Amino acid sequence: MDEIKESELTGAEAPSKSQRRRDALEVRSLAAQLIGLSPALLARLPLDDTLSAAIGQARAIRSNVARKRQLQFVAKLMRKTELEPIREALAEFEAGARQSAARQHRVEAWRDRLLEQGDAALGDLLAQREGVDVQGLRQLMRQAAREASAGKPPAAARSLFRRLRELDEGEPLPS
Repeated sequence: MDEIKESELTGAEAPSKSQRRRDALEVRSLAAQLIGLSPALLARLPLDDTLSAAIGQARAIRSNVARKRQLQFVAKLMRKTELEPIREALAEFEAGARQSAARQHRVEAWRDRLLEQGDAALGDLLAQREGVDVQGLRQLMRQAAREASAGKPPAAARSLFRRLRELDEGEPLPS
């Protein structure tokens, strides 16, 4: 007990070497994710000019070794900036992508259901949703069935999908 560590006196321990390495790898992974983003999404992120320029340079590099070195440089710059706003913005992008994918799957499920079950599924849709063009949907369903039986490309099924997607944009279709 004669020898008390300084960290015990302050109450805060310095992170271990393993923890520092995990943190550095996390920042490097975040840097790689930023480099992989489209320019439109990058413009929406809260990045300073130096970091934006370094990311732009990394995107332009084609040599693997040079690109890896630039990635390390971007990670170094990121360690000097506040990462939480960047993580929050990326989380919002991912949430938007998940919602878009869910909408796509919902519309695809309704299209498949309408094509398989016919008027029964259309009745379910009409019971849960108002303002639907019944005649137009029935016509597309019949055309899609004719195209499928004739082995033609599914143009009517695509049109049905577009019509359902328009309905979903106004108010989400039921699950």
